[in-house]
This record gives sequence, structure tokens and C-alpha cells, in this order.
Amino acid sequence: INPFLLGTMAGGAADCQFWERDLGRQCRLFELRNKERISVAAASKLLANTMYQYRGYGLSMGTMITGWDKTGPQLYYVDNDATRIHGDLFSVGSGSTYAYGVLDNYYRYDMTVEEAIELGKRAILHATHRDAYSGGVNNVYHVGENGWTQVWSGDTTEMFYEYYPVEQVKK
Repeated sequence: INPFLLGTMAGGAADCQFWERDLGRQCRLFELRNKERISVAAASKLLANTMYQYRGYGLSMGTMITGWDKTGPQLYYVDNDATRIHGDLFSVGSGSTYAYGVLDNYYRYDMTVEEAIELGKRAILHATHRDAYSGGVNNVYHVGENGWTQVWSGDTTEMFYEYYPVEQVKK
């Protein structure tokens, strides 16, 4: 969305990409008008308000909006029905039930950044490997005070065989 806000995409790729790009435009206008960065809460509210205007139009979009603002790290879920939820942990999309299985088993509040990255990789791997409608690329980002950075990207099929070698799978 911008260097300090990150949005995930689940649903129709065109819907997600269009509306997140539109959100980036709205956030930039906010910054120009107010001479400060928009909060994550306000950005997620802009997206939810936009989705409310288009309810019933057949859009397919579920996203997590995350970033770091004056109040610290924030995470919101927003979908095409204008549902907006603030939380600490979400998984979005058709493979999310598989990801939640991994997250429910291994998430701890006191995880290190490295442990959280590994958990994110593993949760996305299981979501994409087990769900026929999920994509095959795993992108993992870290959001900090100075914005977001991509920390890992890889093909989930290759990743599956790294985590579960063929010899192990045959047993």
C-alpha cells in the first residue's frame, strides 16, 4: 500500500490489487492534506468504507492491513462485505483453515522475529500446499517501526520438499 502499510491478498486477484492500490492513493492524499502518515486504523477504515459502498457488486476480497503507526504495530482484517476487525493474529483466504492449524499449534506471544518468520513460512506453506485455490508463492514480510521489508520469498512446492524430504514422506 505504501512503505509503512502492507496488505495481503485473498480472493479475486484483480479485486484485491485494484482496491489496495486505491487505498494507497487515498492514504497518499491523507498524507498530503494532513502532513502526517495515516494510522493503520484509519487506513483500514477507509478500505472498509469503500467496500461498504460496493457491497452486493460481487467483489471477492479479504485482506489483512498491517503497519506500524504512533500507537505501535497494528493488524486489521477487512473484506468485501466491509467487515473490519482489529486483532493480533489472522489468516485470510481459502487456505486459512490449514494455516490456522499451524498457527494454533505453534504461535506464542513471546516469539522472536526469527521464530515468527519461520512460523509464517510454515503456516503459508500448509495453506498453499493443502488448498487447491491458493497460490504457489510464499512471500513473508516483517513490519517494524521503519516500515516493512520482505524477508523471504519462495516456491511452496520446493519449500514442501525442503521441510518434508521424499524419504520422510515415503515412510
